[in-house]
Amino acid sequence: QVQLVESGGGLVQAGGSLRLSCAASGLTFAGSAMGWFRQAPGKEREFVAHISWIAGRTYYEDSVKGRFTISRDNAKNTVYLQMNSLKPEDTAVYYCAATWIVSRIPTRNEYTYWGQGTQVTVSS
Repeated sequence: QVQLVESGGGLVQAGGSLRLSCAASGLTFAGSAMGWFRQAPGKEREFVAHISWIAGRTYYEDSVKGRFTISRDNAKNTVYLQMNSLKPEDTAVYYCAATWIVSRIPTRNEYTYWGQGTQVTVSS
């Protein structure tokens, strides 16, 4: 059974930092890739960042480039999202997701497994 469990969310002031973690189990990590998404109230879930397990190639949504960093620890089966210089517009529930598509950036619907989400609130 595949499980993705996020942690690390919370309340932070604008300009602050948070690090989200996503612990994965039940996956063949060598054949998968991971992504972070977020969903603000009244908005659709949007892509934030993506990383492939083997090559470690990373991709980011434009608004987070230079502020967020996705990384993974293969030994711990965990993917991280380091978020710096946070802005109020970063406020959302953040989800990690796993996909078997590793040759390109998948669409949102091509991520097979999802975590339960962790709330990030950035105050102004």
